[in-house]
Amino acid sequence: MIVLDNVHKAFGPKKVLQGFSLEVKEGETMVIIGYSGTGKSVAIKHIVGLLHPDQGTVFVDGQEVPALPRRDLYELRAKIGYVFQFAALFDSMNIGENVAMGLRKRGTMTEQQIRDRVAEVLELVDLPGVESKFPAELSGGMRKRVGLARAIALRPSYILYDEPTTGLDPVTSAVIDNLMVRMRDRLGVTSIVITHDMKSAFRVGTRIAMLYEGRVRQVGTVDEIRQSSDEVVRQFVEGRADLDDTAGV
Repeated sequence: MIVLDNVHKAFGPKKVLQGFSLEVKEGETMVIIGYSGTGKSVAIKHIVGLLHPDQGTVFVDGQEVPALPRRDLYELRAKIGYVFQFAALFDSMNIGENVAMGLRKRGTMTEQQIRDRVAEVLELVDLPGVESKFPAELSGGMRKRVGLARAIALRPSYILYDEPTTGLDPVTSAVIDNLMVRMRDRLGVTSIVITHDMKSAFRVGTRIAMLYEGRVRQVGTVDEIRQSSDEVVRQFVEGRADLDDTAGV
């Protein structure tokens, strides 16, 4: 379980998170939605200790992340896969080397075991046999799938997705969504997905939380968010530009 408890974070005078609280239950896919620049990515970086809260705290499996010694933090990060917005592959390395990075860094597997694991996870994301190719030879959607393969290679308990469908056409976005659901169902991972794409949010989410003005505006099931009576939530979900100035008060 992941718990963010009253998290505050500012960068200089800019207050980004102002009492952000959220509980992510084991086995679910929590989708965090919200306008650009509201702090969605900032929120999930606290989960892996890339950022420390100015106030409040974060727990993962009962461990208080900001208080962990460096060694314990590294062990925790090994349980959390992170899928970056633009895949973050190394252009000078082939796909097999990119996917194997974390496995080699951990240092607990033989080279044959690493090759077998790489082949296994590439098969799982429907990219068998691409180990010798380089990122520049793949489409944007394929690179994102490689990023997902790298994240699951360490068999994490949690996967954090940062804008996984950004820049993709609708068909490719649907492919990525189906893969995220597959990861949850086959591997039993708990996931947090950051997205602006409501079609994607409704496809992959078990629950959805809207971040607004530094805190959670509403959290609920897909149906509860679809049917929300909160005008701010409805405007975002429906993509309307006619929000009354008093709706956020």
